[in-house]
Amino acid sequence: MKRTLALITAIIMLASLLAACGGGNKNNNSDSSSSSSSSSSSSSSSSSSSSSSGGSGSGEKVTLNLWSFTDEIPKMTEKYKQLFPDRNVEFNSTIISTTDNAYQPALDQALAAGGKDAPDLYAAEAAFVLKYTQGDMSDFAASYADLGLTDQMVQEAGIAEYTIDIGSKDGELKALGYQATGGAFIYRRSLAKDTFGTDDPNTIKNEIGPGWDKFFAAAEKLKQKGYAIVSGDGDIWHAIENSSDKGWIVDGKLYIDPKREEFLDLSKRLKDNGYHNDTQDWTEAWYADMKGTGPKPVFGFFGPAWLINYVIGQHAPDTAGDWAITEPPIGFFWGGTWLLANKNVLQDEAKKKAVADFIHWVTLDASEQGLQYFWANGTMVDGEQGTKDTVASSVVMAKSNGELDFLGGQNMFDVFVSANKFATGKNLTQYDQSINDIWRAQVREYTAGNKSRDQAIADFKSTVKDELGIDN
Repeated sequence: MKRTLALITAIIMLASLLAACGGGNKNNNSDSSSSSSSSSSSSSSSSSSSSSSGGSGSGEKVTLNLWSFTDEIPKMTEKYKQLFPDRNVEFNSTIISTTDNAYQPALDQALAAGGKDAPDLYAAEAAFVLKYTQGDMSDFAASYADLGLTDQMVQEAGIAEYTIDIGSKDGELKALGYQATGGAFIYRRSLAKDTFGTDDPNTIKNEIGPGWDKFFAAAEKLKQKGYAIVSGDGDIWHAIENSSDKGWIVDGKLYIDPKREEFLDLSKRLKDNGYHNDTQDWTEAWYADMKGTGPKPVFGFFGPAWLINYVIGQHAPDTAGDWAITEPPIGFFWGGTWLLANKNVLQDEAKKKAVADFIHWVTLDASEQGLQYFWANGTMVDGEQGTKDTVASSVVMAKSNGELDFLGGQNMFDVFVSANKFATGKNLTQYDQSINDIWRAQVREYTAGNKSRDQAIADFKSTVKDELGIDN
């Protein structure tokens, strides 16, 4: 949403103007400092959002402690209470920004301390979710099965497989997301027409892929017109990183997947041939290329729906209608938020039911009363057309309207449903944020001519060893 989220801090500040990061502030990151708020509602079983374990309709009000790094999920609780006013549940929300890496240490301490103030529900985003689902802090998370949330529910909702992989440990599901962040190639229609004679997504996908050879052939055609195919090498990195076969750690040791090692060569090829403007993502130069004010007009960017809604749309509003999306050369995902429950809630039947019911509504309810339907259609706020966004349930997206004026009326769900199928969640580790930063710095040194390819790799390995204690 941590590079992915450092940027999002700025994005979310803008997204808050739209309303509750509605529809998908996906890279979710709020600039808010530590804060807490509570809200109350009543709770009962029933309705399409109830999990198999039912609601906590009778008896005393249940208080749930919710921890998050943005106000996105806390604002969902307001919609939840509006829809189900007879459910006896109150949410005490603690929001701690990921800025300066404040969220994880605070969450870790709260989970370890336990007691009445411990989180009952907590959020984790893509950059560090593995720590809580499969890594050092995974033992604190309850199994969805123990909450009464079954594999059949997951299948019936058509949940994107990569989100299941990321949320599971040894086949045990511990977390799911409400967003889908499978990636597409987001391109300028006007540049497509000038270069390829058409802006049709079905034609453009065959111009830029599948595979990097076709992508670079397209880059050469664009260069002849005076255009850059991407802004900087970061635009292809996220696609490469999240399409690799293995992650950075294999059998406890540092591993460089061949697809990630190839980034050295692809990045240098972009730079040496003048196929990009040599920017770094999340910089003013990158945003300028979205506006079309960089050194060379840029054809496209790799990213999920949140990149359209909260980055390109925010920084280049005057380009609305001149964009389209198509399948990328390789499948990937980028970002997302997962929802977990503290295993201690299993000791209190009323709390367990209340937690299960809320998680089900957020992550598995594919009905028109489920969170994801409102999210996909931009209807989180009654009477207002908010931001439409991609969701984890393909069932929901199939019955939702994903047409965006920003994309010239294109239905983005036609592309993103397939994108989610191509994404994989089996190549992540809990160290990705740190290792990615080290790797990309070494790649930049190599492409700038400051060191050889072999030296860049050697320096990468030694830096990972020195900073993280991981052998190679």
